[in-house]
Amino acid sequence: MGSQDKDRSKLVLGIDPGSRCTGYGIVHDESGKLSLVQAGTIRTETLEEMSLRLAKIFHDIVKVIGDYRPQEAAVEEIFTARNASSALKLGQARGAAVVACAHLNLPVFSYTPTMVKKSIVGVGRADKEQVAFMVSRLLGSRNNWARDASDALAVAVTHLNQRRLAKLKGWK
Repeated sequence: MGSQDKDRSKLVLGIDPGSRCTGYGIVHDESGKLSLVQAGTIRTETLEEMSLRLAKIFHDIVKVIGDYRPQEAAVEEIFTARNASSALKLGQARGAAVVACAHLNLPVFSYTPTMVKKSIVGVGRADKEQVAFMVSRLLGSRNNWARDASDALAVAVTHLNQRRLAKLKGWK
């Protein structure tokens, strides 16, 4: 595949990190046409030690990357939680996912939840149902995946939109 073909075709892994449920989604972009490749969740046992839950997230993300060979990853940043303990766990889960990508030399890009919502729905305060609906429309697929997987797909689509915008503006 020549370098021009690589510019027109991109496979991106989107990740919505969570200590109980981490969503992932693989989106293919072929000359601006988006398609769903895979979506799923990594569920951990809430009664397990946090270190074991983080290891599961790491290993399962490594497996997804190995199975699908995306060229880039996009990960949602953590939001400010009211509960410090929850924010810490969420940050640790995000770290496990980012390290899994880095472990396999996969470039990682980060997006805030507000940016994802604005990119997908046009409003930074859109609810999850609106985001899921628009993701299904953008990918031409039924929304029959878990909410966390839908959020991960939204992050991947946001990244592809941002890449396209940067290219149009001559940034890349």
